[in-house]
Formats: sequence, structure tokens, C-alpha cells
Amino acid sequence: METARRHVTRRVAVAAPHDLAGTIIARLGEHPLDVVDAVFVVDDDRRLVGAIRLTELLRAPPARTAVELVDTHYPRIGARRDQEQAAALALDHGLAALPVVDDDQRFLGAIPAAVLLRVLRREHVEDLHRMAGIQREAAHTRIELDDPPTRQARHRLPWLVVGLAGALVAALVVSRFERLLEERVAIAFFVPAIVYLADAIGTQTEAIAVRGLSLSRLGLRQLLLDELGTGILLGGALAALAVPPVALLFEPRLAIAVGAAIAVAGVVATTIGLLLPWALARAGSDPALGSGPVATVIQDVLSLLIYFAMATWIA
Repeated sequence: METARRHVTRRVAVAAPHDLAGTIIARLGEHPLDVVDAVFVVDDDRRLVGAIRLTELLRAPPARTAVELVDTHYPRIGARRDQEQAAALALDHGLAALPVVDDDQRFLGAIPAAVLLRVLRREHVEDLHRMAGIQREAAHTRIELDDPPTRQARHRLPWLVVGLAGALVAALVVSRFERLLEERVAIAFFVPAIVYLADAIGTQTEAIAVRGLSLSRLGLRQLLLDELGTGILLGGALAALAVPPVALLFEPRLAIAVGAAIAVAGVVATTIGLLLPWALARAGSDPALGSGPVATVIQDVLSLLIYFAMATWIA
């Protein structure tokens, strides 16, 4: 994990609580600064009191003290927090620079706007690779999108082999219901639809999970409850849309099986899409595993089992 401390610059404007606004403004031009959007107020122990935005400082009477102007609720981030969380915090609060403090709230410096933009760009590229199922060779290695085909293939192929093994398992699942398919061949018509919709819902959740687990300040339980609610709404809506045409073109009992399978598979897909990336990240593995072929394999097999179970029940 690349921490916020790695990007700290000490070339920032600092003031003591008793400093006057006029004196602070006069000092701004004495040394080159990497951050000019705010002046950071620290006490005698270097603990961060807050910050004064430059616009507020310039409008203030010269005799006002820093403690009268300081925003004590100005956002800050711990030195050991992830760099992506730092960029997200700055973006949420519209900051051009973010102060960084240690465990004792001592001011270490700030992360400038240009650095925050670079972090966001690099994290975005990394998330694209994770969605493509690319695993990093080491913590310090970043695979760029312009890598040669041989390297791209070397990183993707192992997880696609997992996908191939899953396809064989899915074929085995279908073979177990051969008699049911022979008796009611129409059931087979909806296998691609069930599998596709579950994959699509799961892929959306995986995309949210890969970025959201590192950016969100919500706990896993709340994230899971939110995604379960989303899965219920999506699965229910798609099931409601699917049942009438299937009932009209085929038969009502098959329509009920298709609708129920879509609804249940949607909830299962959102659960897998969130929990698998989280579990892999907690285990120290690349979350790409959860947003690539492994999650797809699990969703496909479970979707088939759910659909055939529903079809067997109504047969």
C-alpha cells in the first residue's frame, strides 16, 4: 500500500495561532511554496490546529490573529492512510491541498494538488487493470496499459485458465439435468439469459467493490447491506420484465421459474461481487481475482444451479 506520507511536501505556509494576518501575508513571498491555497496553523508542539484558506486570509483585517481565522474542521489525513483515500478526501471537500498528520496529530506537511491528480490517475489505471484480471508482480510494480502483448498475456492467462475450468464445471452441471432438458427443451432456451444477467449484475458490483472498498468510509456490513438491497431491486425489476413475455410466448410455469431464477441470481451475484474482492484483499492477494474470471465462474455455476432448481420445482 502506498501511503499518504510518501507524497508529503514541507514547502507549505505555516503559522502559529497568535500570528497576525498581515504578518502571515508578508511572509508568503519569502520562500518558494508548493502549496499556496491555504496556510496551516500549528501549535507549539507542531500539532495541526487547522487551516486558513488563502481567500479568507486576504480578506481579513491585518490585525486579526490566525486563531480567529483558522478553520479547525479543515480535513486532514493520517500519514499511514492509503494514497487513494487521501485523493478521495481532497476531492470530496474540494481541496487543492491536503494536510497530513502523524498518529499524534503532528503536522508533517501537505499533499499538493498536482500530486493528488497524479494519484487519482494512477489509481484509475490500476483499477482498469484489476477489472481486466491483471495481477501485479510486486507491490512496487505497476503494469501500464501500453505493455507488450506477451506481458499482457502472461498476466491474464492464468486466470482465464481458471475460467476454462469453471466452464467445464458449468457443462457438468448442465449434464446433470439432461433428462429435464429432454422432457422440456424450452428450459434450455433461457440458460444464456440467466447466466448473462447474473454476470452483468455481478460485474457492476465488482467494479464498485474494487474502487469502493478503498475509498468508502462505510464498513463492510453496510456496504453488503446496500449491495444486497440493490441486488434485490435489480433482480426483482428484471424478473418482472421477463415474466410477461415468457408466459405469453411459452407457458406461465416456465415464466415463474425464469423470473424467480433471475431474482435470486441477482442477489447472489451482488453478494459474490462484493465479498470476493474484499476477501482477497484481506488475504493480501490482488482483488483482480475477485473482479475477473474467478467471480464469473462462481456466478455462472450458481446461476445454473438456481435456474435448474427452479425449473425442477415447477416441472
